[in-house]
Amino acid sequence: MYSGHMIDFNDYTVEDWTGLIKLASDIRLNQRDYIHRCEGRIMATLFYEPSTRTQMSFQAAMLRLGGQIIGFDNPVNSSVSKGETLHDTIKIVSGYSDVIVMRHPNEGAAKAASIYSQCPIVNAGDGGHLHPTQTLTDIFTLSDFKHRLTDLNIGFCGDLKNGRTVHSLIKAMSRFHGNKFFLISTPELTVPEYIKDVLELSACTFCEVNSIDECIDELDVLYMTRIQRERFASAEEYEKQSGVFILNTEKLKKAKDDLSILHPLPRVDEIEIAVDGDSRALYFKQAEYGMYARMALILKILNSELTIEKPVIPVLLDHFCGNPRCITHSEKYLPHNFKTDVAGKTACLYCDEKL
Repeated sequence: MYSGHMIDFNDYTVEDWTGLIKLASDIRLNQRDYIHRCEGRIMATLFYEPSTRTQMSFQAAMLRLGGQIIGFDNPVNSSVSKGETLHDTIKIVSGYSDVIVMRHPNEGAAKAASIYSQCPIVNAGDGGHLHPTQTLTDIFTLSDFKHRLTDLNIGFCGDLKNGRTVHSLIKAMSRFHGNKFFLISTPELTVPEYIKDVLELSACTFCEVNSIDECIDELDVLYMTRIQRERFASAEEYEKQSGVFILNTEKLKKAKDDLSILHPLPRVDEIEIAVDGDSRALYFKQAEYGMYARMALILKILNSELTIEKPVIPVLLDHFCGNPRCITHSEKYLPHNFKTDVAGKTACLYCDEKL
């Protein structure tokens, strides 16, 4: 079993983050210096869930580094459609490749894959849980445009319950001093308890608000997200939440001149097209920066230059995870591994659900 995976961005040190940002910046400015760095290396992209930016930016990143790609973008086109387990898929593909980039609809899937892989696993999004490489993209973008990652008022707006990009970025930004968080959502879509535990234990100031108007004049960063239709049990539940939060040019009249508007994309209707022409709208530039960030990550991982800060020692318990979307419910052979979380409570090793 290989140990140098990227499952949770917070597994790594801030020094590692700084090194990744520095390398990504150099790649952006000097792309031709890196065109042969991954010759002879193969990256597998296993996307069990649809993706445009993440999948293509990873593939473009590896190709620009001189490497090659294999994989699938729909499990229907693989042996998964015949009933192959995640265990077997990973065992096979990790023998063909030097790094695996995986997106999966079940939470904790990347962690589960890492148990059986012979090469590094990169979590490209596991259900509504985490999205570490989007976080790298986000902090690289903020570092370049805000010139700091500290003392920022950051608003997160939309589906904060199911938004894996939100969860990952809050966890990361809570490690930088002076940051204040505004959680803009309906009561039904607020952040999970484990994310609030992270904020409280980091002594971060945060508040929950019901509209963009309540806080937009205070924000240095506004991180917009879509309401995630695919995470709802029914169309009716989704319709109750959709269209509640919409950023338009009228709202932006109250915002700071140097506000940075980010969005992991895709968007639905939460940012009006007219906002795209505003110099504060960085989401398309953010998507471009994602390719450079992932080029840096590929190089660091393949060169074994990232070190997990505090490896977790799992505890096997005779309990089932209570999260119905956890990978342990679909891949029933997985050991029932738990850990002690940041709040000192017992939580699922795969998806962070408290026992």
